[in-house]
Amino acid sequence: MSFARVRALAVVGTLVVAAAIFVIVALVKDRQSGPQAAEGCAEGAIVANAKLPTPEEVKLNIYNATGKPGLAGDVSKEFLARRFKEAKVQTAGPNPPVNKPGDEVAFIRYGPKTVGAAWLMRAYFLNQAETQFDKARQDDQVDVIIGGRFQQLPTTTEVNQAIGALGNPTLPEGTCASE
Repeated sequence: MSFARVRALAVVGTLVVAAAIFVIVALVKDRQSGPQAAEGCAEGAIVANAKLPTPEEVKLNIYNATGKPGLAGDVSKEFLARRFKEAKVQTAGPNPPVNKPGDEVAFIRYGPKTVGAAWLMRAYFLNQAETQFDKARQDDQVDVIIGGRFQQLPTTTEVNQAIGALGNPTLPEGTCASE
């Protein structure tokens, strides 16, 4: 082996060892602990769960506010095929679920326990759904009311892109993050 080759190997070896030392020092001295949660809630604020869940953790109530019979059942089957924990078809009862079903793609109603889940559902409607937060709601379900402008659910790629575009969930006014 020539002297030039030995010298090159020594230089490369020294650089690798130096890089390893810098990485180890950076990891050991790192003081970042991740996103900071609020230390305490303001007086009168409601604790809300803004953690973005996986579909397997989300429970849905699906309503059909259109004139298309069976649409809620079809949408429910789509959500179950996408591995949602629960997607129950609901009837509106004596009161319609929304006043103007033809004006929106969907309506998403949720409470403090499902802020992150509602954020995820916005992505499934490509951020074209109207959201309605109810601070008095105590269940862990999200109501999805299919509106008159609904065509179909987006592909998985489109949903992932919508999640990226939406970013992290934001808390509704009058709430603070749970630990």
